[in-house]
Amino acid sequence: MDFKTQRNTPAFFSLHAIAIITFAQLFGTSLWFSANSAALDLIREWHITVADIGWLTNAVQAGFIIGTFLIAFTGFADRFKASSIFTVAALLGAFFNLCFAWFAHGLVDGMIYRFCVGVCLAGIYPIGMKLVVQWAPNRAGQVLALLVAMLTLGSALPHALNGLSANLNWHYVITLSSILAFIAASLIFMLGDSQNVKSSLKKVNKASAFQVFKIPKFRASALGYFGHMWELYAFWTVLPLLIAHSGVLNILRFSNLALTTFFVMAFGALGCLLGGYWSKKYGSDKVAIGALFTSGLSCLIFAIGWRFLPEWLILLVLIIWSASVIADSPQFSALSSAACPPENLGAGLALQNSIGFAITIISIALTTHAFDRIGLDSTWILLIGPVLGIFGFYKTLISSESKLTIR
Repeated sequence: MDFKTQRNTPAFFSLHAIAIITFAQLFGTSLWFSANSAALDLIREWHITVADIGWLTNAVQAGFIIGTFLIAFTGFADRFKASSIFTVAALLGAFFNLCFAWFAHGLVDGMIYRFCVGVCLAGIYPIGMKLVVQWAPNRAGQVLALLVAMLTLGSALPHALNGLSANLNWHYVITLSSILAFIAASLIFMLGDSQNVKSSLKKVNKASAFQVFKIPKFRASALGYFGHMWELYAFWTVLPLLIAHSGVLNILRFSNLALTTFFVMAFGALGCLLGGYWSKKYGSDKVAIGALFTSGLSCLIFAIGWRFLPEWLILLVLIIWSASVIADSPQFSALSSAACPPENLGAGLALQNSIGFAITIISIALTTHAFDRIGLDSTWILLIGPVLGIFGFYKTLISSESKLTIR
């Protein structure tokens, strides 16, 4: 088969679409932590605290929660073309991010703009997952791992932009994220939806999205995902502080905190890709729980050992923690996708995201508040997530299997 013929095959179009969606996810989700990349500048310029940076992060989370809840409750995600939702959301997100960069002058108006960015991200992240599953329904674990790897790099990207632009005003660094989101919108607009789903859009029963929690396998994966979410975004929020206060920069002989944060976060993308590869061999359930256990163990080691462990070992723990803390996310989503009825796929994933991100508001607020008072010991709070996530996942599966046996 020559290249011209190969280019017209379904497999080629699928790979082409997956590549476009993953790059769009990378660029679109750069909006998420754009403000956090300028945290030290904002603390200095706005005279705010670490806890206030947590509130800025939580404003994004709150917007995302409300956006995903509305998408799930109204059936919006399954009623309109996913590519159209993604495109509009990325354009609006880029606009509100620009407003934050140039029109916010304090914590209150900054939180309003970040909230609006969060609402827009509800049309980027879960809708991006739906898009990629549509184009490769038989490889959900692998393609979602690739997509979440791009989410991780996208979330870390503002730190890299800030680190590489040390002499550039933070307003311009955040503006770069908006430019990337505009590119993401353009990519998805040109791609469109998979031909297999263009004719299947229909009205969805508003209550049906919540029925997915009656499915034991969906409920089990969702509970594992919720435990993962307790830990993930709080970890990403305080990661620059963990690096700065643990002496890691001393061993690196490198003073650029932003770039160091980017490189540590970027190991999460590697963790996602490895998890996707291993899921083909061991299954998404084993990979998800293995990653959740590893991140919990890393958290425990850091919380106990930051006072006396050598700096090189602390750095290694942070790298392993960063790689494992996100690696379970695509596998839990793949498990939920497999358990969810196709007609409620978008709503089910959006609902899971909505609840998961609601949990992050609590963990981010508690962790940043505690950091202002007890410093690195605040990481003990993050350990709650992996413990409850693993417990909830296995307890639900064992309980459902027992009921089936009795029947």
